[in-house]
Amino acid sequence: MTLRPDTLAMTAVLAMLTALGPLSTDFYLPSLPEIARALGTDIAGAQATLSAFLFGFAAGQIVWGPLSDRLGRRPVLLIGLGLFLVMTLACAFAPSIEALIGARFAQALGASGPIVLGRAMVRDLYDGPRAGRELARMGMIMGLVPAVAPVVGGLLQNAFGWRSTFIATLLVGLAVLAVVATIMPETIRRRSPEKLSLLAIFRGFGVLLQNPAYRVYVSLTSLAYAGLFSFISGSSFVLIGIYGLTPPVYGLSFGCVVLGYILGTILAQRLVGPRGLDGVIALGVACLAGGGIAMLVCVASGFGGPLGVILPMAVYACGVGLTMPQSQAAAMMPFPDRAGAASSFTGLCQMLLSGCVGLLVGHLLKASALPLPLVMSAIGVAALALFRASAAARAQKR
Repeated sequence: MTLRPDTLAMTAVLAMLTALGPLSTDFYLPSLPEIARALGTDIAGAQATLSAFLFGFAAGQIVWGPLSDRLGRRPVLLIGLGLFLVMTLACAFAPSIEALIGARFAQALGASGPIVLGRAMVRDLYDGPRAGRELARMGMIMGLVPAVAPVVGGLLQNAFGWRSTFIATLLVGLAVLAVVATIMPETIRRRSPEKLSLLAIFRGFGVLLQNPAYRVYVSLTSLAYAGLFSFISGSSFVLIGIYGLTPPVYGLSFGCVVLGYILGTILAQRLVGPRGLDGVIALGVACLAGGGIAMLVCVASGFGGPLGVILPMAVYACGVGLTMPQSQAAAMMPFPDRAGAASSFTGLCQMLLSGCVGLLVGHLLKASALPLPLVMSAIGVAALALFRASAAARAQKR
């Protein structure tokens, strides 16, 4: 049996490849306060395990895409999965916060490969709005992972402690590796003739950045994810530490946010045909700004308690589901022969910005929840302003 394009099975496997990153963060979110206590650190130290993951993710994305353009998707994918599994095991047995931060960085180096290559495979197989629709379908399936992972992670935390969440991640990764090794075909149509070197990789990134539309869509993707990561990195400290939710209830509340993301991906699939990529993104950035501002108003006024954080975040997450898949598809569309590099650089910018924003949130969060909506509202408004101001640049995408 071999996976074929335009089948649910292919979409599901590609979705699981791109879900390894969210799985690696969302499983252990309910455990962050316990990790801080168990390993003798503070909020900023525990949050650094998240930002270290994003910085490792960014570093890995420099090489995986261009490497797969040259050698093929499948062999590079297997190498990335192997590294991810080894370092997930190292996370599970980390004896100190410093060791955990280092293992998380290396774990992300491996996890970045499947995500970059999953998006590149979509570009190999599909084009234009069809690629955007496929990424949205993958996002809908992938959304089940962050909906379920914090709930399961909260239960594992209560029953077995924080290390069990990494063991669970390892088991899922082994299952994905088995599927890829047995039934995933090679998807690249024409391999890049360019030599493999850091100079060639960065020269290729320079070619991408000469396209004004590419710069806009990469920026939109990066802003949307940075706001989402702000919530991911700070939500457990806000909802558990400040509002007093238990880890399982926190997991359920996180699931409500994920439902907003899934709704966004469903709407994107239905609207991308009649409205096009930019029409869907326009709705998405409006949700990003609206959700961020609504959360800021609720937290500043004390209205709604934890629901004043969760419900506006669901609106923001809907905006992420509308914005990110379409922006990623639009960014890669002009580069059929550089899909791996285009996906790599998109992820590099996305993770670098998100990692920096996550560190900022971790240092600002003390006894008040207000820094979280302040950062998120600023990011949402910036995404809306960028989209409104970039019509001329986006018209040059073909």
